[in-house]
Amino acid sequence: MSLRIVPADAHLTSFTHNPSHNTSAPSAPGLHDTLRAGVGPSPFDIADNKPQSAHPLDSRLKSWEATREALRMETLRRAYGVAEPVRRQMELKITREGEWKPMVLGGGGSGMGSVHEEILAGRDDTITWEDVFTGEEMRPVVGVHEEMERKVNM
Repeated sequence: MSLRIVPADAHLTSFTHNPSHNTSAPSAPGLHDTLRAGVGPSPFDIADNKPQSAHPLDSRLKSWEATREALRMETLRRAYGVAEPVRRQMELKITREGEWKPMVLGGGGSGMGSVHEEILAGRDDTITWEDVFTGEEMRPVVGVHEEMERKVNM
């Protein structure tokens, strides 16, 4: 494991037909099918904190936090052994899974977790752009049944 500070450049320079993210019509593989893909971003993509633009800088900024966390966990592993990062990841996972609020009531927002999650991640003393401007006004409305089906993997 390396002690990488800056995230790797993961932006693709060429286009490939990826069957997992295929938004084209079956009869015309190269044309975008708006009826299948929808007009705007999926509310679940926003909840999963996926970038909404294809710009390389946006994807690099999204991976910045993941690179910072990987560096932090690697430093803890080298200083205290494997048990410390594993314990911290377990506590963070328990916190994320234990506290659930429906999207209709403001839960599952773009990167905003609970107070417990912010404390465990070490972000409780910072105020970011997303803390003030949450983007709730642009988020598509999700039905309660659709969200529950996604939560229980139906």
